[in-house]
Amino acid sequence: MQGRNGLTYRDAGVDIDAGNALVDRIKPLVKATRRVGADADIGGFGGLFDLKACGYRDPVLVAANDGVGTKLRVAIEADRHGTVGIDLVAMSVNDLVVQGAEPLFFLDYFATGKLSVDTAADVIAGIAEGCRIAGCALIGGETAEMPGMYADGDYDLAGFAVGAVERDGILPRRDVGAGDVVLGLASSGVHSNGYSLVRKIVERSGLSYGDDAPFAPGTSLGEALLAPTRIYVKSVLAVQRETGALKALAHVTGGGFVDNIPRVLPEKVSARIDLSAVAVPPVFGWLAREGGLDEAEMVRTFNCGVGMIVVVAAADADRVAAAFAAAGETVCRLGVLEADADGPRTLFEGRLAS
Repeated sequence: MQGRNGLTYRDAGVDIDAGNALVDRIKPLVKATRRVGADADIGGFGGLFDLKACGYRDPVLVAANDGVGTKLRVAIEADRHGTVGIDLVAMSVNDLVVQGAEPLFFLDYFATGKLSVDTAADVIAGIAEGCRIAGCALIGGETAEMPGMYADGDYDLAGFAVGAVERDGILPRRDVGAGDVVLGLASSGVHSNGYSLVRKIVERSGLSYGDDAPFAPGTSLGEALLAPTRIYVKSVLAVQRETGALKALAHVTGGGFVDNIPRVLPEKVSARIDLSAVAVPPVFGWLAREGGLDEAEMVRTFNCGVGMIVVVAAADADRVAAAFAAAGETVCRLGVLEADADGPRTLFEGRLAS
């Protein structure tokens, strides 16, 4: 049937051939993330995963989804797209592992106004790398070309992860309580939260993303701010298998220490955190100085150098810290849990290093 004006989908701004070219480009990247339970090629209508093949006895599935937020704006303006896919994976798989779950598979959603195969391939290469680091399979996704919804060059990302944990291994444990020790695992930088404030500070500084970063000589500001979120999955799972001592974990995302630590604490228990124990990366000192941010704003907006909180019994603290160090993490002893019926759930002493 021939329409009167002979329009095509491409005339409307959607290029099916470009989408097919992208699928062909990324197939080797996806194949490289295969693991036990996932060995199908992409291109079907859904991704398959064989949970039985993983050997679980009494598994509980855990699911998480997230995006990268306005860190994408930095990637777009700096024209550096290779690492935001790692961030996308990290934000979901780190949320799974805090519940004791092993991430099994991941799916992504990439939306743009006009598909650039090169840009999308760079992003998805990062997603595949994040999956490789986390040990989960990239079993599918969706690329949506939506003219009129996004400005030229803009895109958005969403990610969806599913993991599994044996029923008796779910975290946090019920015996979390006063006297337990709080450890912190170092972050790789700002991770993927607070970038609306970061971008405001950059604007206020008068710098462009191509300029040298004041806190990282020899590195552009865009590159420094795009340092990907650290993925803690393999170290956490390894330490838990070795020690069995992890009582609770908290992924430090939006809300910083103030809002994330209480999420894994029982009622009437607070965490007393010694801020002087935190090794603060230079990026946070620059953000604080350039933005005129007080300490309360810093600890509720950013991770300030600690991307994962670990709660253990006092008797286990040293061996767990040693196990994390052996697994490649930088560990600090942040504080203790204490009984507190009515006060704030996160209490602070000491000061962040500037």
